[in-house]
Amino acid sequence: MDGSTNSLDDVSADSSAEFPDRVSMMEGRLQAQEDEITLLKSSLADALRRLRVHDQLIPLLKQQLIAVNPAAARVLNQVCSEGCSRGRKQSSSSAPDELRHPNTRVRRNSEKLAKETQEKTKKRLDKKAASSANLLTRSPSLESRAKDLVSTAGSPGSRRATYSQGQSIKMFIRGRPITMYIPSNIQNYEDLKMEPPAEKLELDWVYGYRGRDCRANLYLLPSGEAVYFIACVVVLYHVNSRTQRHYRKHTDCVRCLTIHPDKVRVASGQTAGVDKDGKPLQPFVHIWDSSTLVTLQQIGLGTFERGVGSVAFSTADCGAYLCVIDDSNEHMLSVWDCAKGTKHAEVKSTNEAVFAVEFNPSDSGIIITCGKSHVHFWTLSAGSLTKKQGIFGKYKKPKFIQCFVFSLTGDVLTGDSDGNILTWGKSPGDVKTLGKGAKETFQIMRQTQAHEGSVFTLCMLQGGAVLSGGGKDRKIIRWSADLAPERECEIPEMFGAVRTLADIDGEELLVGTTRNAILRGTFSDGFVAIVQGHMDEMWGLATHPSQNTFFTCGHDKQVCLWNTEEHKLDWCTTLEEYGLCADFCPNGAVVSVGLSTGRWLVLDMQTREVVSDFTDGNEQLSVMRYSPDGSFLAVGSHDNFIYIYTVAESGRRYTRYGKCNGHSSFITHLDWSKDGKYIMSNSGDYEILYWEVAGGCKLLRNRFESKDREWASYTCVLGFHVMGVWLEGSDGTDINALCRSHSERVVAVADDFCKVHLFQYPCPKLKAPSHRYEGHGSHVTNVRFTHCDRHLLSIGGKDTCILQWRVTRAGTGDSSERLASAQASAPASAPASSSSYESGS
Repeated sequence: MDGSTNSLDDVSADSSAEFPDRVSMMEGRLQAQEDEITLLKSSLADALRRLRVHDQLIPLLKQQLIAVNPAAARVLNQVCSEGCSRGRKQSSSSAPDELRHPNTRVRRNSEKLAKETQEKTKKRLDKKAASSANLLTRSPSLESRAKDLVSTAGSPGSRRATYSQGQSIKMFIRGRPITMYIPSNIQNYEDLKMEPPAEKLELDWVYGYRGRDCRANLYLLPSGEAVYFIACVVVLYHVNSRTQRHYRKHTDCVRCLTIHPDKVRVASGQTAGVDKDGKPLQPFVHIWDSSTLVTLQQIGLGTFERGVGSVAFSTADCGAYLCVIDDSNEHMLSVWDCAKGTKHAEVKSTNEAVFAVEFNPSDSGIIITCGKSHVHFWTLSAGSLTKKQGIFGKYKKPKFIQCFVFSLTGDVLTGDSDGNILTWGKSPGDVKTLGKGAKETFQIMRQTQAHEGSVFTLCMLQGGAVLSGGGKDRKIIRWSADLAPERECEIPEMFGAVRTLADIDGEELLVGTTRNAILRGTFSDGFVAIVQGHMDEMWGLATHPSQNTFFTCGHDKQVCLWNTEEHKLDWCTTLEEYGLCADFCPNGAVVSVGLSTGRWLVLDMQTREVVSDFTDGNEQLSVMRYSPDGSFLAVGSHDNFIYIYTVAESGRRYTRYGKCNGHSSFITHLDWSKDGKYIMSNSGDYEILYWEVAGGCKLLRNRFESKDREWASYTCVLGFHVMGVWLEGSDGTDINALCRSHSERVVAVADDFCKVHLFQYPCPKLKAPSHRYEGHGSHVTNVRFTHCDRHLLSIGGKDTCILQWRVTRAGTGDSSERLASAQASAPASAPASSSSYESGS
């Protein structure tokens, strides 16, 4: 590892603690404004394009009508003139056709400032209310009305029946109409009944560990379970039997963890976050039973600001008190009665970052905190807290005090960013300097050079020995009670620096690392990973077509293959650029990965080698999708194009076939038809287009003709069959991904508010009921079913978490039975209150 990388590991948590809130707020506001402006521009460009299409169709229709019925031609003239005049009026201040949506999307992250998100969402909802966003209008489109006139020119009595086949639903997102054509087998749209699916999800496994920016978050219970957290889940992983249990009562990202002296109770604190309406969620601490996973006490709801940074139980009095430091500017330090859940004392700590807090194990009246440039010694007495600063004296004051432990002699050992272990002890007051009545102080008694770079963690062993974990040098050193080095080892570079240590039996250790891995091993035998995860935001997810494996890629430039049955990482490799999308070839032999620069690679699943390397444009790729028979590959880009390649030699040879040109914004999702001849695509300006690939990547101008087409997969977030997944008040970025099950019974949805939803399929009506599942602590970026629909995978954005859900089934029936409920004989259901319908004959 080079020096620059190690330096980043050393200060990862420190820099994040100091990141200016105001800069983050202003960046968010600026991005929101840019998003609104560019969306309006792309809408205008799209309106102009549609007008041109209509202008091209009108002369042809006129010729056909004049030949059949001059009276019908006059009616068509009236319809077209009304439609065109309205369209031109709305686009009178037109923008150039080349304008399109920007390459990036605004993301709501639960760990961003609540204030920023609240203001952003309030403005957005106000605009939606003014423009009647998300109202449905059922009416025949201009194209379908023209078709009705042509088909009924000689037979006026058949117009109603023909018109019912040409009905369309208009869905409005941010004031923009999106037309959905009703399939022919639905006779009465209003009679469709939406019900929750019989299938449900159960959390089966959690992949990942939050070590990159959290400390002291790995403990071993007497049950043999390692306790750690990622996203909103506290994981209890049995290191021998390799099983997991999950504590899931947190509403946002867990940030800290500690174990009660009884080794059964656990306290975990979370960040504040925001809900889907931008309202701040209050942080709190939960005290819970690790054997039953039952919550025993909720501490501090409505008291803490932004989040909970550190927690600690008192030891001398058997855990009667809990000390908490929040993430407010003053880093408020509070002491709570665990039995009553009441606040015992509170004081402003410091404006600098605080990394750790602990009670003195032999005296619950003494509390120590450390962080940026400080060590504070607190005295708790009669419900009040008084502070004494640690005096560095002749020793150089380090930038960060990273960690500390209490020695068996009562001294305090601190690890700092200069690689030193400092031994602190009490000393009598300096009467000569401070005068009579000077109080005792805590001063440095000894300095021990321990590591190159930071000392990230210290762990006290039975008998007084000490373990230290280094940053830059990645070393674990065992020290005697008098700090003489006894043994040392170095963890592999691929896992980063040592973040935290947990002792198993005095010889075997658990090691949490800055690259989100947990290692198990000994000084003599070395260490192997038992938990691994991504280190940055993930977007790419693909499931193998015939095996119980799945593939992920993200901003950390890693591409990983995971095993859903064995719950482990099969292999991982690092690319030169970060990946954003992926898809398996139907034969399962290769996987294609779309990168951030327009480049895409094809990896051999056995050798892990790159067998093909192409570049399309210079903007990021957003979707890779093979046709059902594997003969074509579609590559969706942020340059608004879909590139089509023919595939040969079992997915190892590719030839450019054509390019789909017609979207006015970047490609977000696409799917192939079951016969492999057509593509349905969505774009960043909420457009649905259809393409005939076999006919030369031709845009199908008449979208009405695609209403009955069957799709091999359904990942497009906009379409008639998934219209009901959009919640009331949604904007176009609230749903990041969806995936229909292979059985075509359910559709899973990944949203921007940390939730995974499960709807019935098809789901064509707004306010459709669903099952909702929590666990992620950031926007959910993607979801995919495994090949047999036994599991659903969901990946998070900033929480770097992969959740594996077990799909449980109950009842029978399929999607065709649900569509049959729309027949005239079915009982009518009242339309949703938020939707209005117009019978546009």
